[in-house]
Amino acid sequence: MNNFLNISDLSKEELRSIIDGAKQRKSERGEKPHSQSDSDQPLQGKTMIMIFEKTSTRTRISFDLAVKQLGGSSIILNQDEIHYGKGDESIKDTAKVLSQYADILMIRTDSHKIVDEFKKYLDIPIINGLTNKGHPCQVMADILTFEELKGDIKGKTISWIGDGNNVANSFIEAAEKFKFKLKIACPKKYQPDKNIVKSAKKNKCDLLITDNPYKAAEDSDCIMTDKWISMGDKDDKKKKKKILKKYQVNKKLMKCAKSDSIFMHCLPASREEEVTSEIMDGKQSVVWLQAFNRIHAQKSIIEWCIK
Repeated sequence: MNNFLNISDLSKEELRSIIDGAKQRKSERGEKPHSQSDSDQPLQGKTMIMIFEKTSTRTRISFDLAVKQLGGSSIILNQDEIHYGKGDESIKDTAKVLSQYADILMIRTDSHKIVDEFKKYLDIPIINGLTNKGHPCQVMADILTFEELKGDIKGKTISWIGDGNNVANSFIEAAEKFKFKLKIACPKKYQPDKNIVKSAKKNKCDLLITDNPYKAAEDSDCIMTDKWISMGDKDDKKKKKKILKKYQVNKKLMKCAKSDSIFMHCLPASREEEVTSEIMDGKQSVVWLQAFNRIHAQKSIIEWCIK
């Protein structure tokens, strides 16, 4: 039984096996209808419970399809539909019950402490579908997408522009494991988690953090960004947008990257804020493939968890 909470928890070999497994499953699947199972059905007879404390489009649908394609079934619960979500039951008691009802749990929540506590009491694997600290499933799908289009990510340059949020945190962990160069441009007030940055530098991760978006974008193979205002963001929204205004991904910024660079956004996007529609819908954008690949990356993560 394996848990998938942080990219830093896994070895380089385990992470590579997940990416390669996703590539293989996607290739073998071909053009089958979305809800048709893969021929081997490794999840046959098994159930995944998904808890959503935060709203979701891609995580919810992609995990549901991933489970179906692996031959299993899923039960989706919103926070207000269960006792735990209402605060009427402890995480410990909820975990003990869910361990008897399902074979794997995925949770999307505001607090990373919640997934850590669930992990302590569960007898089944748990997957981090997003927390305030990280979004590892998204980053694995992004690496899958990059390698599908640009080859091995090792030695390549990835640029993150904007808010140093949970996705940026997971990318720092990924840069260390997959050995790519990561350049993050963000205001000093909105930098990534200090402990994650400290650990990465200690382990000689090729990481640059700057407040200059053009410096970060220079000679990049891939420019990435995310919404400036995330769900549950408690900062002054108007003030934060004003501070981040110069970090918009637009035509001028993309010209700093390599001519064959690609643009990624984990979605949802606030067009004309963190990215212009010209870039979002342009030839360098791979955001729709990126979203689709969530299914395949998560299928491989689920398989790894239930081994």
